[in-house]
Amino acid sequence: MPLIRPSTDRDMSAITAIYEHHVLTGTGTFEITPPTLEEMQARRADVLSKGLPYLVAEHAGTVVGFSYCNWFKPRPAYRFSAEDSIYLAPEAVGKGWGRLLLGELKASAQRTGIRKLIAVIGDSNNRASIGLHAAAGFGPVGVLTDCGWKFDRWLDVVLMECPLGAGSALPAPQSAG
Repeated sequence: MPLIRPSTDRDMSAITAIYEHHVLTGTGTFEITPPTLEEMQARRADVLSKGLPYLVAEHAGTVVGFSYCNWFKPRPAYRFSAEDSIYLAPEAVGKGWGRLLLGELKASAQRTGIRKLIAVIGDSNNRASIGLHAAAGFGPVGVLTDCGWKFDRWLDVVLMECPLGAGSALPAPQSAG
């Protein structure tokens, strides 16, 4: 049975391994050197310290993917906008885990007060991520052409956005941030 749940410290080795695979083989992230377990733990702690969600997908007791969101930019005016990230283990690709993770991430982010999720998708040829986000209600914003260099080629960044809850239809709460 599919399970999407908040991540725990025990998940970090699996999360680190999944991300390392993407750093070394993919263009969805523009990192070149895989971060250490300690760096990944620090990144997760940063997300959680902001009250933002950091989730895992688990199947038969094994972590098969993870997702989280973090502030789009660090300045206070951006506190209602967050960038999402989703990574799957190679064996989990194409099985619906990304859809489940993104759906729960959107719901969790909305519960924390996020009004807009922003996808910053590495590589305009990353059709799986672009399609996943489009199916989840993200609309295109634009493409930054040739702004990353990885695997001896220039890569684009595709920007997509998805309003959550009231989005910008209502003013933001005065007490937040």
